[in-house]
Amino acid sequence: MNFSATIREFGAISVVYVTGSLTSFEVGGLRTTIASLVKQGRKKIVLNLEGLRYLDSSGIGELVRNYMTVIKSGGEMKVVGLKSKVEEIFKVTQLHQIFEEFRDEAQALESFPENRKRAESHSAEPKGQP
Repeated sequence: MNFSATIREFGAISVVYVTGSLTSFEVGGLRTTIASLVKQGRKKIVLNLEGLRYLDSSGIGELVRNYMTVIKSGGEMKVVGLKSKVEEIFKVTQLHQIFEEFRDEAQALESFPENRKRAESHSAEPKGQP
């Protein structure tokens, strides 16, 4: 299976759906996608890796490189959807200490400050009172 990256936007947050393999042959595609988002000023990024089936050392390096690109631009990058093989690679390589990981996309989206404030203000409103 080849690599693909699809972007969906949720307000100021971009979710990048990564599918296939992330190896030395495919890393350019992810780099181009992330660089394009940062250039557009879209610096709040969630990598949805649910469709990622395999990554090698080049893929690991590319994830770190893209993370650093986003952080240096003043942004944030988080991950969701780690399958067991990919999650094991994240643990062995200590990537889980770099990337903030979430169980699902909704949790990742809510973790950004503007969404946290919105969720807190809704929960703080009295319900059913005049």
